Amino acid sequence: MKIYHDKDADLKVFDGKIVAVLGYGSQGRAQALCFHDSGIDVVVGVRKNGKSWKNAKEDGLKVAEIPDAVRQADVVMMLLPDEVQPEVYKELVEPNLKEGAALEFAHGFAITYKLIVPPSGVDVIMMAPKGPGDMERIIFTEGFGVPALICVYQDVTGNAKNIALGLAKGLGSTRAGVFESTFANETFTDLFGEQSVLCGGQTELIKRGFETLVEAGYPPEMAYFEVLHETKLIVDLINKGGFDLMWNVVSNTAEYGGMTRRERVVTQQSKDAMVQILKEIEDGTFKTQWRAEYENGLTELKRMEEEERKLQLEVVGKEIRKLFERKARAGRLMAWPRRST
Repeated sequence: MKIYHDKDADLKVFDGKIVAVLGYGSQGRAQALCFHDSGIDVVVGVRKNGKSWKNAKEDGLKVAEIPDAVRQADVVMMLLPDEVQPEVYKELVEPNLKEGAALEFAHGFAITYKLIVPPSGVDVIMMAPKGPGDMERIIFTEGFGVPALICVYQDVTGNAKNIALGLAKGLGSTRAGVFESTFANETFTDLFGEQSVLCGGQTELIKRGFETLVEAGYPPEMAYFEVLHETKLIVDLINKGGFDLMWNVVSNTAEYGGMTRRERVVTQQSKDAMVQILKEIEDGTFKTQWRAEYENGLTELKRMEEEERKLQLEVVGKEIRKLFERKARAGRLMAWPRRST
């Protein structure tokens, strides 16, 4: 994969242009503010007089209803939730999209699964930051940026990649590194990571570990600390310096125990399940299930959320976290000393 940096991108691509950011949630707010600070002419498209409208105005940004924002924009950024994008696009974006404009996404879901089929006369691009919105904004204000992916699905003007790179630069991502990929690759790998490791696999592993300790008679508070609280410390170490740094920071006992027992927890059967999850993402099975769930009012998702809130792990954790409430330095990780061997 090719990697781009500051020298490869030029904010002049936006001279005399307007960028419309549709949506003002975590990603919409972070990106709109960073673009504005980078000198890009930004308008936020949201529902008039709603909470997001008021928040964007208080942040000092121009706001407009979505059809008005789209009509004036040269770049239209779809920073709305995946599940609402097709409807919003069909009703409010498509009828107002200028010929030769760029339609931009932060995730490839709608395009890859053809839930949105853009007209032939527009560029279709992606600039996908690899981080949550709040973190993107914090790192930008500190003078750096989160890594990002750029993708070009449709290049009508011959300038599509330059626009995607310009957006990445406006977010500060070219300071860290921007990777070029495709809509399909981004969609499939992103969904797989969320389902099998980051959000799905990790939470289930924590739940099972907590249950094992509590069912064996150990205090739930101790179980919480051992299987959840310390998870962030380990992940931060891996993120900072890979497995090597993590193994060199934890004790020899932890390293030997972890390396000799981990494959008894995450087994070949787990790997087989991951392969099946990936197949369901690639063949559209997951997309079909998710769309059906959304169209059914998210009833099953709400039921699962409610069950999760009642878990002993969640109840105990909520009380323990109160003990540590303080204004944390987001994104900071102390310099860990490597243990002597």
